[in-house]
Amino acid sequence: MSHKDIEYTTVTEVAGPLMIVEGIKDVAYNEVVKIRTSTGEERTGQVLEVFTDKAIVQVFEGTKGLDTEKTSARFIGETMKLGVSKDILGRVFDGTGNPIDNAPPVIPEDRRDINGNPINPYAREYPREFIQTGFSTIDGLNTLVRGQKLPIFSGAGLPHNEMAAQIARQAKVLGKEEKFAVVFCAMGITAEAANLFVRDFENTGALERTVMFLNLADDPTIERIILPRMALTCAEYLAFDLNMHVLVILTDLTNYAEALREIAAAREEVPGRRGYPGYMYTDLAMLYERAGRIKGKKGSITQIPMLTMPDDDITHPIPDLTGYITEGQIVLERGLHKKGIYPPVAVLPCLSRLMDSGIGEGRTRDDHADVSNQLYAAYAEGCDLRDLVAIVGEDALSDRDRKFLKFADEFEQRFIKQGSHEDRTIVQTLTIGWELLSDLPRADLKKIDEKYIKKYLPKTKEEKE
Repeated sequence: MSHKDIEYTTVTEVAGPLMIVEGIKDVAYNEVVKIRTSTGEERTGQVLEVFTDKAIVQVFEGTKGLDTEKTSARFIGETMKLGVSKDILGRVFDGTGNPIDNAPPVIPEDRRDINGNPINPYAREYPREFIQTGFSTIDGLNTLVRGQKLPIFSGAGLPHNEMAAQIARQAKVLGKEEKFAVVFCAMGITAEAANLFVRDFENTGALERTVMFLNLADDPTIERIILPRMALTCAEYLAFDLNMHVLVILTDLTNYAEALREIAAAREEVPGRRGYPGYMYTDLAMLYERAGRIKGKKGSITQIPMLTMPDDDITHPIPDLTGYITEGQIVLERGLHKKGIYPPVAVLPCLSRLMDSGIGEGRTRDDHADVSNQLYAAYAEGCDLRDLVAIVGEDALSDRDRKFLKFADEFEQRFIKQGSHEDRTIVQTLTIGWELLSDLPRADLKKIDEKYIKKYLPKTKEEKE
């Protein structure tokens, strides 16, 4: 009799999301456990820690209603797997990988371990191809390229979910009408937000190229641990087996980190910074590093993880560790949101570390890098002058300073701000940039090569005459 057939009734303790089974034999780390409750309901768990005669099991549907008398556990001898097939596109799944869209179950062509296989660093291809999101602040100043991980740092109540839906609808690679598949993974979001995404994707036709994994705020916290792993397994199948270009949107990673902390607390581990486990860096890296391109394979995985910073604090462990692992960040700001600017992207702390390799002639346009640098510098100067005006008043400013002060306001209203269905091309974004720069003294355009100024700077009335 194999240990797969043994039903253990030796559950000795239930604590938080964990359950302890004693008197076990031949059980492996990460193995899947089928748990039967006293009412006959079946739940799924995973072995978190193994000793010679006992195992600690995390229960994905939560431990509510489990007792130590009548609950039984069966170890099935394999790790957690996700059934994949090309029919997975256009489907919506819950936190345990079961369909919730009233359509028949997916008949799997293969079953994949949800922990994935690490990509050999030597086999990685350098990300180079520009992805147009339709947002000027991303495309113009913090360009996203295929295979990159570019997180969005947001705050509670800011419109990161609306941005996520818009990026999912609009993302494309120029010059190649290759369809993006979108894998959308939502952890701990409200039912209202989930409906917003599903409706938006249905109405715009984006759902047919999207796979959605949803864990709602009232679903068990512990499911948030496996959900992104399932989503990334699905993305790897679409990218590296079906040769698709996949954009993975993970929201909200703060809820994921809270689930990690909950398990750590239940195991009575020694807490790290702010109570999060010391291995959170490694754990996040295991998710983020499942992005990229592989030599000799057509497909790619690009990740946009989203997280709300507790108290809008960018030094909090979750954004802090994320910043170390990913290639840049887009930061949303409450001040801009209060001014009614959407998307409220705070341009100055944003960064895309792979931007330089994804822009320029043949990718976006020859003047892109110079325009981006000049806009950034002029906006930074305008923001500094705002601080100065608060102290000395506007009368103390020179004419030149007033122009930069006005530039900062215009930049926010025309470049940063755009409609929730406005899909700007990179040329439109650069044109708005040049129009804004044309209001500055020409001598101050020090970051732009003279040949681009001659080619692109809008002519003044005098020059036209």
